[in-house]
Amino acid sequence: MANIWDSVLDAFFPKVNLKQGQILVLGCSTSEVIGKRIGQGSSLEIAEMLLPPLLERVHQQGIYLAVQGCEHINRALVVEEACVERYNLEVVTVLPALHAGGAMTVKAWENFSSPIMVEKIQGHAGIDIGDTFIGMHLQPVAIPIRIHVKELGEAHLTLAYTRPRLIGGPRAIYN
Repeated sequence: MANIWDSVLDAFFPKVNLKQGQILVLGCSTSEVIGKRIGQGSSLEIAEMLLPPLLERVHQQGIYLAVQGCEHINRALVVEEACVERYNLEVVTVLPALHAGGAMTVKAWENFSSPIMVEKIQGHAGIDIGDTFIGMHLQPVAIPIRIHVKELGEAHLTLAYTRPRLIGGPRAIYN
């Protein structure tokens, strides 16, 4: 699976073209990746396999990663303190756990240099592994990205970037 994940990241990052300081939202059901129903088989091993290569790319590009937890923590996200400061995010008090947040948030909490939980964010792009519904944490106009990989393990894979709203009417001009 590591080779497929690298292939996903290789296809994803050039298409989203994130600028330094922008936010990538990750939602990941490790249960779905291993073929179980969401929330029924959280796997720290899968999180340990997927998070490091993504963090390496995030650090290389100078962007922020926001890792969404499950509904048991109201889909709160783990982010770096610097992201909270830059975007003036509202901090919430909850610690991610294996069955209240999920394996990926637990691993993010362990691997981020200064992790903080926030309730909401407006990310510039997103990776959704296992239909975790990250759309609530993306900027309003999310555009799906199609790549050669449709699933990661047994989990459905959805990728997106965002763009500003197009406003105006028939005489409006867009570049």
